[in-house]
Amino acid sequence: MERSRFRKFNGFTVVLILWLALMVREAFRMQPRVERIPYSRFLTLVQEQKIQSVRILEDRIEGGFLVPPLLEGRNFVSTRVEDPGLVQALTAAGVRFEAERENSFFRDLLSWFAPLILLGFFWWFVMGRIGRGQAQLGGLGRARAKVFVERDLKVRFKDVAGVDEAKQELQEVVEFLKNPASYQRLGGRMPKGILLVGPPGTGKTLLARAVAGEANVPFFSINGSEFVEMFVGLGAARVRDLFEQARGQAPCILFIDEMDALGKARGISLVSGGANDEKEQTLNQLLAELDGFDSSRGVVLLAATNRPEILDPALLRSGRFDRQVVIDLPDRNGRSAILGIHMKKIKVSPEVAPASLAGLTAGFSGADLENLVNEAALIATRRGAAMVESADFTSGIERIVGGLERKSRIMRPEEKERVAYHEMGHATLSFALEEGATVHKVSIIPRGVGALGYTLRRPTEDRYLFERSELESKLAILLGGRASETVFFKQISTGAADDLDKATEIAHSMVTRYGMSSELGLMTYGKPASPFLPTGVQIRNFEHSDETARMIDQEILHLLDHAFGHAMRLVRSHEAFIRHGAARLLEKEVLDEQELKALWIQHKAPEVPGHEGLASPLVV
Repeated sequence: MERSRFRKFNGFTVVLILWLALMVREAFRMQPRVERIPYSRFLTLVQEQKIQSVRILEDRIEGGFLVPPLLEGRNFVSTRVEDPGLVQALTAAGVRFEAERENSFFRDLLSWFAPLILLGFFWWFVMGRIGRGQAQLGGLGRARAKVFVERDLKVRFKDVAGVDEAKQELQEVVEFLKNPASYQRLGGRMPKGILLVGPPGTGKTLLARAVAGEANVPFFSINGSEFVEMFVGLGAARVRDLFEQARGQAPCILFIDEMDALGKARGISLVSGGANDEKEQTLNQLLAELDGFDSSRGVVLLAATNRPEILDPALLRSGRFDRQVVIDLPDRNGRSAILGIHMKKIKVSPEVAPASLAGLTAGFSGADLENLVNEAALIATRRGAAMVESADFTSGIERIVGGLERKSRIMRPEEKERVAYHEMGHATLSFALEEGATVHKVSIIPRGVGALGYTLRRPTEDRYLFERSELESKLAILLGGRASETVFFKQISTGAADDLDKATEIAHSMVTRYGMSSELGLMTYGKPASPFLPTGVQIRNFEHSDETARMIDQEILHLLDHAFGHAMRLVRSHEAFIRHGAARLLEKEVLDEQELKALWIQHKAPEVPGHEGLASPLVV
């Protein structure tokens, strides 16, 4: 292949060199400093006997001056005109002249074929470049998999934290790749396919690479979207090619990321009038490869997705993807371990404790924690510090959660005062109701797109179940800002828009998913589209009547009204705390946990009785 391409290149090069040489020869046939004169001027010079010699060609007349005029050059060239009296005029003036017929065959030939040769050379060059990118017709069916060998793959299980159960599950795969025969002595076999399921950023790809690194085997990695092409049949060809490559490198790991792009459930498209042929053929080829896939040869198929609910059922049946490994968001211990791994890469102050930071990062994925460590390092670098400190990590959390701090935004004093009272309302309800969390910071510095202030709460422990009273407390905390504005300003504003969205989402889940409505009973009226999507993303699992929908709306409104009433009572009973806190906020803009606790102890009001849930109405 390379030798034939080299011969083609030499042939084109020779032709181009010959063509350029002839062009150069033709260009240099005329002497330098040749003056072009019109034919009338030429006849005048002949009559004045200032021409020494003339050479008559087919299309031009060349010659030399007898006495150079006060013009540039000593030679001239003029366009030839059919003039029967030219020979007599030259003879009468005593000019030496001769006629010559040019051999222009090669010049005419090259003038015709040189553009074609250049076009052919350009086409060969472009197709060669496309071929090297594997996009020409001969390489469309090849799988563009990235192959990692051991010298490139340094990831181990020790580099992955927060997924201990998943690592124990995949340790069996490592042992199988190291010694396949030991797993066949009792007649068993390894699963043909293992599906890694979890939210984005939890480390599915990293864990797959760690399996290959622990087993010391090649790692084939390809994204599911790379199988989908505009030409029918190319995706299926790439599936075949990828499995052939993997079988040739056994034992190895074959990893398909974003499996939902390739294995989406087959169905009828109402827009096009039929199924998508290319996607279905690709999926059918994958199913056929899995049916003929022999895991005993030492090839383990791993795939990752964060949307298992949209995968085709035929892909998940036994004999294809036999096992699913759930990789969920890390708990507090897992977050502490992940932070410890990433903090080894930066210069951290000894006073920074990963366990303490883990309490501030509930709901963070492994990718979020890595980003947090990097943000903290960048913040410390900008302020010229020698090491990264706790304040840098807190600023990093605030930047990830709330957005970029915008101190340059100029707010009117009235607006700033309203924001201070709003945030102190959240802080008051947090201190009074939420025992499982502490208020870490309150700020009235704008952040992100629409946040004019924020109250950062730190959970003391990870929670997986919430009682009804705890959800009611969360509703009241979210509505504490609106309640504070109502009590102190007698007018409401648009500042509670995000709080209302979150409160409505919680109340909606209480009514439609958790069975916490006495009017609607234990029936559920919606379910999340995926266990790894936010609870607010709902789909109906069956149709219900308009009357039921009206009841759902009424129950949600009932929950929010009672939570707001309780928030109003607590705000009124802690007016001194809110006033002093708002004054301090207007002075300092930020209050930390120690200042808030001291202020709460100083101005703490008696407990407000009468919050027994929704069974008894709350009085505003």
